[in-house]
Amino acid sequence: MAQKTNVHGPFKDANILRAEFASAMSEMYRTEVPLYGDLIRIVHDINNASVVASANDELIADTAALRASAERLTLERHGAIRLGTPNELQTVKRIFSVLGMHPFGYYDLSVAGLPMHATCFRPSQVSSLDLNPFRVFTTLLRPELLKSEEAKAQALALLGKRKIFTDRLLQLLDIAQSRQNQLTEEQAKEFIPEALLSFSWRPVAAATLKQYEILKNEHPILADIACFQSAHINHLTPRTLNISAVQEAMKAAGMEAKSRIEGPPRRKCPILLRQTSFLALEESIKFRKGLSENDAGLIEGNHKARFGEIEERGAAVTAKGRDLYDRLLSESLTKSVKASPEEAEVIFSDVFKQFPDEWKDLRQQGLIYCEFRCVKKEAIHSMTQDDRLPLLEQLISEGFVKASPITYEDFLPFSAAGIFQSNLQSSKNTSGGPELHAANADPSGFSSSLGSEPTDINSWYSQQQQSSLEKVAWELGFTVAQLA
Repeated sequence: MAQKTNVHGPFKDANILRAEFASAMSEMYRTEVPLYGDLIRIVHDINNASVVASANDELIADTAALRASAERLTLERHGAIRLGTPNELQTVKRIFSVLGMHPFGYYDLSVAGLPMHATCFRPSQVSSLDLNPFRVFTTLLRPELLKSEEAKAQALALLGKRKIFTDRLLQLLDIAQSRQNQLTEEQAKEFIPEALLSFSWRPVAAATLKQYEILKNEHPILADIACFQSAHINHLTPRTLNISAVQEAMKAAGMEAKSRIEGPPRRKCPILLRQTSFLALEESIKFRKGLSENDAGLIEGNHKARFGEIEERGAAVTAKGRDLYDRLLSESLTKSVKASPEEAEVIFSDVFKQFPDEWKDLRQQGLIYCEFRCVKKEAIHSMTQDDRLPLLEQLISEGFVKASPITYEDFLPFSAAGIFQSNLQSSKNTSGGPELHAANADPSGFSSSLGSEPTDINSWYSQQQQSSLEKVAWELGFTVAQLA
């Protein structure tokens, strides 16, 4: 890939820099959490077996966009970080801008009992996603939702003092910002290790043991956000083609796997996102004895934060499809309140029978986004139009146009919260969450903290579909209005 140049020398391509950063983060996490390496091997083996098994599967051939290339599957990761202040969020946005990653979507986690809201940083161009689809799900604490004034004051005091970005990293970000978020090759070599320090695990906490316990008793997620010297990555997630097989393989390997897979139930035509994990590890951490000189020294303790997550991606659904998904999810959750994981799986599968499970039905009912492409032009002008069918559907049925579901590149708030809750259970509240004021979304407040509005997810998928339709219309000599 060609390098851009100016008087300062060649600029590092953002796609290459992102790939190198993601690889370095993966190596760092593998060292910090050895089970992550075991998980990667399991996913790699199952993906390879899935590719071989489905080589002649007609259904799989129809969902090429969901399968992804072998190279992309090997590289694909998403991470998750938890931030405490708007300043941290804005600085992280600057870091990811240098990597060609931008905020997508707004996620309200308060509806699931967590005092946080979030966005996802990822590439905005399909070509960049294909080269390296690194994503980071980034949450921000909402202290105004906490009912406990003591916990709120303690968290804000700790967050007000901590510094998770090095001076050199901030200097490099200033340099990049002055050059349209670009760095030279030499600066990029510095940037990666400096940025990784912000997301690495530190064995010494920024809090005293008493401060930590105040927040942990309210909810461990508060302690995880506020008590440490970095915004440590709490998981790195590989993508699998068969999450059910990975779930069973984790159990067979002795990993403490989550009791059930989050997201829609297993389907012939996968939609949105399914996620599971091995549960958070108990890790040793040193806490300060106290705040005064007389309390100098460290106390041994432990903390649960980091876990191994896996994801299986399906088709992006339209606003209509998402409304149906949310309604069925709510119905499933209501019916499975007291059910065992096995019983819940049956309930979810039964409820979701209301969601069509054939690609043709999903497309024709406007429930998923599709990429359209011209696959042949011969004899197009001799085709007799069938007035009973929309022109686009006739072109698809007669083999002139291929429709492939667009892969869902983003996240689900209930699934993310479900993963968090299963890995950081509160000892204080049987519901697994802290005492909160009434749950409410605050997208404008998040945008203010971020310094910009995240890209609307539906608009992005709609544009991908529309662009492909425009290309098909041009190639076949129709207008978009005729096809639409």
